[in-house]
Order: sequence, then C-alpha cells, then structure tokens
Amino acid sequence: VQLQASGGGLVQPGESRSLSCAASGPTFIRYLSWFRQAPGKEREFVATVKWGAGSTNYVDSVKGRFIISRDKAKNTAYLQMNRLRPEDTAVYYCAADSRIIVSSLSNPHAYEYWGQGTQVTVSS
Repeated sequence: VQLQASGGGLVQPGESRSLSCAASGPTFIRYLSWFRQAPGKEREFVATVKWGAGSTNYVDSVKGRFIISRDKAKNTAYLQMNRLRPEDTAVYYCAADSRIIVSSLSNPHAYEYWGQGTQVTVSS
C-alpha cells in the first residue's frame, strides 16, 4: 500500500482545514490513522477509522473538533480539522495497516504503511 497525504498549509486559529490520504497499490486496509509530530516531540496518535465499518476513535485533544472519514470507492481517507489551535501545529502523517489490532492503534510502530507527511501550521 502506498499512501499520499496532502492538504496541509498555513491557517489562522479557529479556522478549518481538510487533509486527504490517498491509498494505492494492493489496498487491503484494516485501519487507517492520522498521526502528528510537532518539533521536538514524539509522533502522536490523532484519529483512526476502521476501513470496512467506518468506526472512528480520536485522541481527547481533538474530540469534537476533528472528523476522520474514508471513501472506500476512492481509496481515500480524510481528516477534517475544525476550530484549529496553535497547538495543532505539526506535520501530519497518515498510516495504515492490514493486521493491526485495536490495542495497538495509537502506537506508531504498529503500522506498516506511512504517507510522507503534510505540514499544518496554525498561526495568526
């Protein structure tokens, strides 16, 4: 599976931004997740979607502001980010795996496939 993340950019606090993650190649995906990494910090789990059922889960800091979704026909996942804050500034990565288990979803080392990352900067 090859993943291509896009949609990052500079936004002002309170604004919205949507990221996309397009999957290609043999595309059996069990879960697709978004992670982010700010300078000097470890990669952090943001949100996940179960590819087949569409069920989702989020880190507490983005609940109620971010929405993860997927379009199976387009093999694409999205991260709609609303009410952005300066602390959301990071490089955002999408990751996928075909065998990952629920207890490992927030562990970046458990994912086999990664996109290249897209920078999101929230600043006035």
